[in-house]
Amino acid sequence: MSTKEPHEIRVMVVDDHPMWRDAVARDLAAAGFDVVATAGDGPEAVRRARAVTPDVLVLDLNLPGMPGVQVCKELVGAHPALRVLVLSASGEHADVLEAVKSGATGYLLKSAGAQELIDAVRRTAAGDPVFTPGLAGLVLGEYRRLATDPAPTASDEPKAPQLTERETEVLRLVAKGLSYKQIAERLVISHRTVQNHVQNTLGKLQLHNRVELVRYAIERGLDDA
Repeated sequence: MSTKEPHEIRVMVVDDHPMWRDAVARDLAAAGFDVVATAGDGPEAVRRARAVTPDVLVLDLNLPGMPGVQVCKELVGAHPALRVLVLSASGEHADVLEAVKSGATGYLLKSAGAQELIDAVRRTAAGDPVFTPGLAGLVLGEYRRLATDPAPTASDEPKAPQLTERETEVLRLVAKGLSYKQIAERLVISHRTVQNHVQNTLGKLQLHNRVELVRYAIERGLDDA
C-alpha cells in the first residue's frame, strides 16, 4: 500500500464562500497537491466532481442548491474510491455523524490550521479516517452503538477468518485511530511491516480499505481492548 506524493493526489475544494474556497485551494496547491477543480454549490460540485474524478473531495456541508451530505452520498455512491474530507464550521454531533453516514472518511473543523488541513488531506488520500480531536471519539462511539444492534443476518454469517496474534494487535491499534507510523513505533516494527499486516488482514476479511477495517474492528470491540 504505497502512499502517493502530494502532486499525485487530485483534490477538489467545495465551499460557497469564494474567499475561503480560494484560500483553501491555494494552500493545498502550494503544498504540492493537484487541485483539479473548485465548486461553490451542491449541483455544481456533483457535476464537476464527476467530470474531473478527484481522489479527495474537501467539502463544506452548508451549500446552496444541495446540502453537502447529499453531495457526498451521490458521489461516493457512484465512485466508492472517492475520499471525502468534510471541512465545516459546525462541530455539532448530528452533523458529524450524518456526514460519516453519507460516506465521508474525515471531518475537520474550519478552525484547523493550514498545516493540519494539509496533513488531513494527505492522510485522507491514504485511506486514514481523519477527525478533529474530540470528534473521533464521538464517531467511534456511534459505530459501537450501531454494532450492539443485532444484525438480521448475523446467524447466516460465515465464521470469522482467523487472524494471527500480530495481525489482531495491529488491527486493535488501527481501531484506536493510530497512524501506521505510530503503530510501527508502538510495536517496534517497520512501517512496511505494519502495511503488510494491514494488507493481509484486509485480504482475509475481504475488506477494501482502512475505513472498513476500522468499522470491522469497532464492531468487534477491539478498540476497547
